[in-house]
Order: sequence, then C-alpha cells, then structure tokens
Amino acid sequence: MSVSNPEYSESTLLRPIEISHGAHHEHRGALPGLVVAAIGVVFGDIGTSPLYALKECFSVAHGIPFSAEAVYGVISMVFWAFTIVVSLKYVLFIMRANNQGEGGTLALMALALRSAPVGSRRAMTLMMMGVFGTCMFYGDAIITPAISVLSAVEGLEVLSPNLTTYVIPVTLAILTGLFLIQKKGSALVGKLFGPIMVTWFVVLGVMGIYQIISNPIILLAFNPLYAIDFMLNHALQGFIVLGAVFLVLTGAEALYADMGHFGIKSIRVGWFFLVMPCLLLNYFGQGAMLLLNPETAKNPFYSMVPDIFVFPLIILATLATVIASQAVISGAFSITSQAILLGFLPRMKIQHTSDKSIGQIYIPLVNWILFIFVIVIVLAFKKSENLAAAYGIAVTTTMIIDTVLAAIVMRVLWRWNAYLVTLVISAFLFVDAAFFTANLLKVLEGGWFPLLLGAICFMLLLTWYQGRQMMRERAVNNGIKLDSFMSSLLKHPPHRVEGTAVFLTAHVDYLPVSFLHNLKHNHVLHERVFFLKVSIWDIPRVRNEDRITLSEIEPNIFIVRAVYGFNETPDMSQIMHLIETKANLKFDLMSTSFFLSRDTIVPTDMKGMALWREAIFAWMYQNASRQSDFFKIPANRLVELGAKVEI
Repeated sequence: MSVSNPEYSESTLLRPIEISHGAHHEHRGALPGLVVAAIGVVFGDIGTSPLYALKECFSVAHGIPFSAEAVYGVISMVFWAFTIVVSLKYVLFIMRANNQGEGGTLALMALALRSAPVGSRRAMTLMMMGVFGTCMFYGDAIITPAISVLSAVEGLEVLSPNLTTYVIPVTLAILTGLFLIQKKGSALVGKLFGPIMVTWFVVLGVMGIYQIISNPIILLAFNPLYAIDFMLNHALQGFIVLGAVFLVLTGAEALYADMGHFGIKSIRVGWFFLVMPCLLLNYFGQGAMLLLNPETAKNPFYSMVPDIFVFPLIILATLATVIASQAVISGAFSITSQAILLGFLPRMKIQHTSDKSIGQIYIPLVNWILFIFVIVIVLAFKKSENLAAAYGIAVTTTMIIDTVLAAIVMRVLWRWNAYLVTLVISAFLFVDAAFFTANLLKVLEGGWFPLLLGAICFMLLLTWYQGRQMMRERAVNNGIKLDSFMSSLLKHPPHRVEGTAVFLTAHVDYLPVSFLHNLKHNHVLHERVFFLKVSIWDIPRVRNEDRITLSEIEPNIFIVRAVYGFNETPDMSQIMHLIETKANLKFDLMSTSFFLSRDTIVPTDMKGMALWREAIFAWMYQNASRQSDFFKIPANRLVELGAKVEI
C-alpha cells in the first residue's frame, strides 16, 4: 500500500524488494564494542524492572497476599516469561522479520503490507494495526521515565523514613534535567551508557547470587510446575499477579525496535550472555530473600544489600533509570521521524545532534510534550506502585500486534507451512492474551491513561494519513498532465529567463500548482526547469547510486525522482550534488530558484472525513513545520506560492 505525503514526498510501503530473514544493514565495529553499546541503549527499560516488579507483585494495594507458595509461583512465572516472550518470541523469532536490518512495529508493518493488494481492505487493516501498535508505544513511553526514576529515588525511604518527602522533588529535578539536555544530544554521555549499564547488570547479578547462597532452595522455581500449580490452585490470585509479573517484560519490544542500530548478533549476545542471566539472578535472589524475610516485600530490591551499600546503590540505580529513560525518549524521536517520512505525521522541526551518527536526532515538540506528561503523572500518581498499576497494558497491545504481523510475514513472505505457523503463533498469542487480559484489570487503576493517550495519537495519525490521501486524490482528479502540457507550452513558449527553476511536485505525471501559478502571474519560464519528486521507500536506507532517477522530457525540461529510506532525512544540497554527478548538469545556487506550493486547507462537507476530523487535519497542516526547512532548501533561493485546497 502506498502511503503518501503529497506535498512533495511519497512513501511507498509495497515497493517490491528482496525479503530477508536476517539483517542486511552493516554494523561496523568489533562485536564486543557493539554489545556494550547495545547494553547501554537497548536493555535500559527491561533492565530497571527489578526496582519495582516484585515489589508490585506483593504490594498491599495491587498485589496478592504473601506466602511461600506465591513466591515460588511468581519467580517461576518470571523465569518462563523471560524464556517464552523475550528469548523465544522476540530474540530468536521476531527479530528475524526485519526490514533490511531495521526492526519495530512500523518496519514489521511495512513487511506485512507487501502481502496485501494495494488499496485493499486487508492492506488498510494491516496499516491500522501497525500504526495503532506504534501509538501504544507513546502511551507507555510517558510512564517509563516516571516509574523508572521514581522507583530508583524511592530508595531514599529505605535509608530513612524522614527522606520520604524528598522523593518527589528529587525525581522531578532529575527528569527536568534529563529533558533539558536532550537538545545537546547524547553523544557525549552516550559513551558512558554502555559501561554504566554493564556495571548495573553485574551488580544485579552479584546481589542475586549473594541472596541465593543464603537460601538456594529458591532455585526449585525453575520448575514450571510451580507456576502452573499456583495458577491452578489460586486462579484469581494468579490472574491478578500476572499483570504485575508482566512488569519484568516491559522493554522487551525495545530489543526488536532498536536492532537497526546495533544488529541482531550484538543484541542476542548481550541478552543471552549478560542481561538475561543477571536479571534472573536478581529476581531469584529477591525470591530467596523474601522466603527468609517476608517483611522485605515492602521494597525487596534495596533490602537485598547491607545498609552501608544502599546509598551507592541508589546512585547507580538512578543512573541506570536515567539511561533507560534516555533510550525511551530517543526511541520516541526515532519513531516520530519514521512516522513523518512514512506519511503518518506532519513535518516537525528535527535537529541532528551528531555529525557522525544520523540516528541521533532531537524533535523539540515531542520532547516538551513528553516532558509535560511525565511531570504531570509523577505529581498525579506520586508512588511507583501507583504507576505500576497503570503500566503494561499498552505494551501488551503492541506485543499482540507484533505477533499477528509476524504471522503474516511467516506465512505469506517466508512461505512457512501453515500448520507450523499456526502452532508457533498460537503459543505466542496464548501467552500474549493471558498477559493482556490480566493487564485489563489495571484499566480503572490508571491503565486508562496510556490507552487514552495511544488512542488520541492513533486518531491524529490516521486523520493525517487520510487527509493526505484526500489531497492526493484531489490533485490527481483536478491535475493537468505534465508531459502533454509542456509539449504544448513549448510550441508557443513564454519569455525564457536565465537560471534554473526547481519545482517540487507530489506527482511525476501532473503539474505542480506552484508551476501553474508562476506561469500565470509571472509569464516566464526559466531556461532550465526541474520537476523534483521526493519519495520515501519502505526500507531504512537507500544507496546513493539508487537515489536519483532523471529523465529529460523536453529540451532542458527534466523530471527528477529522489528516493530516501524511512530512516533518512531528505537533503536538497545532496540531491543537487547527485544530479550533477549523475547527469553532468551543473548547478549554480545563486541562479537557482526553488518553487513550493503553500496550501491552505478548507474543510467542507464533501465526501471524505467527518468535518471535525477535517478541521483537525487543517490545523495540523497549518502548524506543520515549513517545507523548505524540512527539505533543507536555502531560504534566500525560495519562492512560495499559495493555493486553497478544499477537502
């Protein structure tokens, strides 16, 4: 299915290319370095879950009554949840369904869409699933920084009950500083992320071993029968605690979403050889301690170490949660950038914070919206256990969508046996559905918040997409064929002026409105004219040798198509340079003018969206960042011509 950005770019989600079961993107550098870097970014969210997950399982407000049987059951659930959901489903299975090395729900959606006829109801359904799953990420992205930092700072309460009043102010100060430094980029401190998180996971493992040695009987929880027996004999308690157990899995989807930065191998090595063993050691250690000292259930994580080590552990935990929050914020920037290029969001101001890494970007609007919501929910929920009650339901929704999309990729693109696909997917969906159903209990306790936020995002993304489609249809229905018009025009040409004119167009077959307005009002035609269309393909990156196609339809009249991947940013100077290289056509910037259409959207009662959605689309369109800024067009060479468009 083609997702258009009719202003001058088009996103093609069904362009036929080779489908791969593995990453094609080359990741340079030695594997140990990539593993350390991946640990610093990919595993932050799932790696800070020990701070609050078991605490929530036995909390008075939202958990279950404490008993030895419950401890064995919960720890057994944790182990098998890690094994089935993270190790089998994501690390070994879904990560194989990548878009030239890029992961995430949008990339998986692009793969699945290749199995559906363009414009079909099935294609629209798949697209809506992918977009909805992405919107759910925004819902939980609000909670992750809040619950992570808050749970780390709550260690002050373990030091002294008198420090409780400082928890909220310290949390707010840390989060404010985190969002303030986003515009500076994370390149400088990013080099420390890996070593700090490696230290964090090693400390988690050591803490667990320390407690397991004191009570090794907890290792019996490896046996899945403890989890099964607990669920069968205490069905209601087991169902309630399942929502809390899911907290250990939050962040699992990040392993798939961030694989494009580090590659499959480095993430798998990091998970199996450091992250998973250390996390399991810590959870088993917490279980061992709870069996000996049930009173530590109030804050089991910080109770694992002697008092003398609590304050250093608070410092390390705070650093780890800041890094986890940074990864989520960077992920929000990355997903927003992809959504813009794929035609699901309006243009926004995007700043590149690193000259060396194209992936390090800063989007001010997204940053400050996230900041406001994070601060509000910290003040509203006040405690990590209250936030935990709202956490997880959006992630389970995304996980189910990932499973369904992966099933389509397996059956249609990989051509796996239908019985094998049914067997594998049914097993994954059974587990996903169990966690999703358990998390539904959280809706009234705060889970409505990420769901509402995700639903609003979904409405906005779908409104933008459908509005652009309507504009595209109007342009095609009312458009003038480019080749026939230029042929007729040059038979009786207007006055030709020196220089080059570049008209950005949404359609290579139709004249852009800016050209018609320029001809109508100025009555001139430049000696050299380029009609330039920028397209976004459904792959992360496009090679420079494949980026430009050029054809001369009349003497000195050219049609140019520039192609970018959804992880790239269009750059006019690069396009001009590639045209010079490919066609041996020289550009003098001082004699080149760029013409854009600046449309004004007028909602009407014509067939299309509801009038209120058309009004929202018009508002989004009017407030989108300038096209010239997005395409990096020099301001002193720009000519904008306005037009009204009724939808």
